[in-house]
Amino acid sequence: MSYILAIDQGTTSSRAIVFDAALKPRASAQEEFTQHYPASGWVEHEAGDLWATTAATCRAAIEKAGLRASDIAAIGITNQRETVVIWDRATGKPIHRAIVWQDRRTAEACSALFDAGHEPMITERTGLLLDPYFSATKVAWLLDEVEGARARAERGELAFGTVDSWLIWNLTGGKSHVTDATNAARTMLYDIAKGRWSKTICELLRVPMEILPEVRDCAGSFGQTRADLFGREIPILGVAGDQQAATIGQACFAPGMMKSTYGTGCFALLNTGGTLVRSKNRLLGTIAYRLDGQVTYALEGSIFIAGAVVQWLRDGLRIIRAAPETQKLALAADKGQEVMIVPAFTGLGAPHWAPSARGAVYGLSRNSGPEELARAALESVAFQTRDLWEAMAADWAASGLEDGGTQVLRVDGGMSASDYAMQFLSDILGAPVDRPEVLETTALGAAWLAGQEAGVCPGMEEFAGNWALEHRFTPAMDSATRDRRYAAWQRAVAATISAG
Repeated sequence: MSYILAIDQGTTSSRAIVFDAALKPRASAQEEFTQHYPASGWVEHEAGDLWATTAATCRAAIEKAGLRASDIAAIGITNQRETVVIWDRATGKPIHRAIVWQDRRTAEACSALFDAGHEPMITERTGLLLDPYFSATKVAWLLDEVEGARARAERGELAFGTVDSWLIWNLTGGKSHVTDATNAARTMLYDIAKGRWSKTICELLRVPMEILPEVRDCAGSFGQTRADLFGREIPILGVAGDQQAATIGQACFAPGMMKSTYGTGCFALLNTGGTLVRSKNRLLGTIAYRLDGQVTYALEGSIFIAGAVVQWLRDGLRIIRAAPETQKLALAADKGQEVMIVPAFTGLGAPHWAPSARGAVYGLSRNSGPEELARAALESVAFQTRDLWEAMAADWAASGLEDGGTQVLRVDGGMSASDYAMQFLSDILGAPVDRPEVLETTALGAAWLAGQEAGVCPGMEEFAGNWALEHRFTPAMDSATRDRRYAAWQRAVAATISAG
């Protein structure tokens, strides 16, 4: 039993990857599922789709690797964060579709809580800001809007979970209602300093604590899979939310190390060690990981639209058929035009936190076409990353921590495969950008958590030493151009927020 099965349940697809003991991928399987948009700003998934595609890809990956369940030492899980599922404990049936992290239906509820003066207390306990992004107001909405849900929750008949909890419940046949510290930290219901669910916040939002899962370390026992799923029981030994798993997969174990993952959204985490830095620049304090009861914290900046802007080019404007086409178009764009896209399709995340903002395009001319839009789409992700980079540098400087932080950026995720996007990112940051050999660091992080807990994979120090650089991008843009381009971006963001 020297193989690890990593489950990577994302916003648009579910994947399973089999890793060997050296943490090299042996086989993978992936399935997309339907996105549901029942109203403007609303995003939902069928919770059953998340489970069905996860189970199917796990079986397919094991089969592709030419293995049997008896060869799998452990399962590691990483997942889209903040997405909410509430289900019946007796039947396992969800009471409603899953409400996705991108969903903005609780914007007014968050505004009301803000106006009532509750944000300082919530931020103090959770490290988060009042925003529909997080799970708590989604949970409250479901309990309010689904007939009889709150009474059933108070009687202990319902269970709440982020996607990891939902998958574990199904994998274990309802025997485990658990989560890990990183996913709990994203609910806006968990006190990240005290390491427990916040009774104060639960009472404020009228969320019965009976529905909450047990919180465990990122590496440890989360239960055994049902024997009938894969042919025998397999222990689940590692769990982390996708961005924390990517931080682990990038071996960002030392304070001051920073990674940015480019998937549907973009999420940058800066390791702050055992210090919970209280951001003065509208970033989030969060848990990077918890191992052996010891918490490592991080500053996080969350961008809602990264790879999703390329999906918009494909599915909305239909000017590309596949994401890789954007690089060729961007290289062919007219250098005399500086078209700019602010992709606030579901509002703006950190450090702006403008939920009512909507996307905008600036600088169009009669000659603007697919090439200029493709370039602007790729560049928008770099500009948004620069916003986070500046905020993190300021928070680090004010934190009293030792010198370090925001000097080199490690990148991963689908968009990081684009040389154009990563070179422009380095240019606009004025700093090196390191792309590793393994881009799928999210699944890698989950595999390492489970594998080292199972005793078949290397420990932290050896794992970090094995991190391998594929390419380092260094700045080629002069500082005057960099400053001018970034100032134009800042004006565009200000105009977009004002219009919203």
